[in-house]
Amino acid sequence: MKELPRPLARLALGATLLLWALRSRAAWRRELVWVAGLLLLAGTAFVSGSPGWSRLALAGLAAYALRQFLLLLRLGRWLNGSGTLPAVRGGWGEVLGGIARLQRTGRKRKRKLTRALRRFNEATDALPDAAVALGPRGEIEWWNPTAERLLGLQRGIDHGQRITDLMRHPEFGARMRSGDWATALELPSRADERVWLSVRVVTLSKKRRLLLARDITRLRRLEEMRRDFVANVSHELRTPLTVMSGYVEALLETEAGGNPARERALKRMQEQTRRMQTLVADLLHLSRLELDQKGRQLEPCPVAGVVDGVYEEALGLSGGRHRVELEQDRGLGLLCQPDELRSAFSNLVSNAVRYTPEGGSIRIRWYRDGNGEACFAVTDSGTGIDPVHLPRLTERFYRVDVGRSRETGGTGLGLAIVKHVLTHHDGRLTVESEPGRGSTFTCRFPAGRAVRLGGGDEEADGAAGPEDDGGAA
Repeated sequence: MKELPRPLARLALGATLLLWALRSRAAWRRELVWVAGLLLLAGTAFVSGSPGWSRLALAGLAAYALRQFLLLLRLGRWLNGSGTLPAVRGGWGEVLGGIARLQRTGRKRKRKLTRALRRFNEATDALPDAAVALGPRGEIEWWNPTAERLLGLQRGIDHGQRITDLMRHPEFGARMRSGDWATALELPSRADERVWLSVRVVTLSKKRRLLLARDITRLRRLEEMRRDFVANVSHELRTPLTVMSGYVEALLETEAGGNPARERALKRMQEQTRRMQTLVADLLHLSRLELDQKGRQLEPCPVAGVVDGVYEEALGLSGGRHRVELEQDRGLGLLCQPDELRSAFSNLVSNAVRYTPEGGSIRIRWYRDGNGEACFAVTDSGTGIDPVHLPRLTERFYRVDVGRSRETGGTGLGLAIVKHVLTHHDGRLTVESEPGRGSTFTCRFPAGRAVRLGGGDEEADGAAGPEDDGGAA
């Protein structure tokens, strides 16, 4: 097909737009009618060749373009905040009306956000705990009024500072670098060293964190008072218990072969006195462990001697009623306090002997596992422990079977002592147990604390034979 001449093409386009305008939305119909009319006028002028029609078409186009320019100018001023929104009809009216609706919606949303932010600020201001918002590099972005009192932050000075530059506690800096906040950190306040804080950092997003600090001064003082009370009472009980024990022993010697009923009563008194002495000794030992500071300077020491002593103790407690086996790496040492280590290992072994029926087996191991951790493990073939009790085993005076614990002479403090000793050595206690199939208690020490002693045997010793276990079956 041949192409239409330009004037005819304009006429055709104008007619098409005019038909489209009649079928379009009412808001845009006015604009389309204007455009179609101008195109029809321009096409007519070119077809007729009349200068008058041409000038009229140009004037119409100029007027339409001027109107669009003025509307755009007023819209730009309004967007810049220096004018009012034009009030027009047609397509521009629909566009500007939509902008006005978006503006009203934005204002409502802004008011809601403002109210929510005000409520958030009121809530954080009322918090008894300090809250500090941290940026990607640990810089301080915001804090509540309590943080000024507990952490000593100052408005206009500390904003933008890194939190580690203000809180210079070594453990705090190490945790900020590692990101390990599984447990809260207790440290003195930088504003007042008499105030103690429990600090924890939680992750808000990929680059935002929130530091929370709580004043635990009162709780810490109560804990110190409790420790002092237990230590003082236990210390005061030692002398009268020693005197009572001495008199009971003397009376037993006097009543030997005499009155059977009186002798049974005296033996019962002797048992309870010894039990009280053991309890007082454990309480004093636990108090000393609590008072000792973690992080003392430790030196490499051989653990084989400690394990040998614990093994001999197990044989003595068993009295030939169990098969006791020993397996240890004599060349494996540890950065530790030998006396504390001996008390922890001894408690695990004595528990195994007490809770393993006659004829059962006990295995003692000192070794290094595949992760490089130094491990002391005690495995028994005793009655085992129900999983429901495992989380509370290290609590003071917690007993799985109260009646049996009293029969065997347990104080309920052994595993609490183990827990404190391991805390001093950055270790942890793991328990594997199944009712009716025995238990395995393992003290695990970090690989960084394990040392290889010169001249030690690289291979573990063999298990003790029957001839070494005091005649055990």
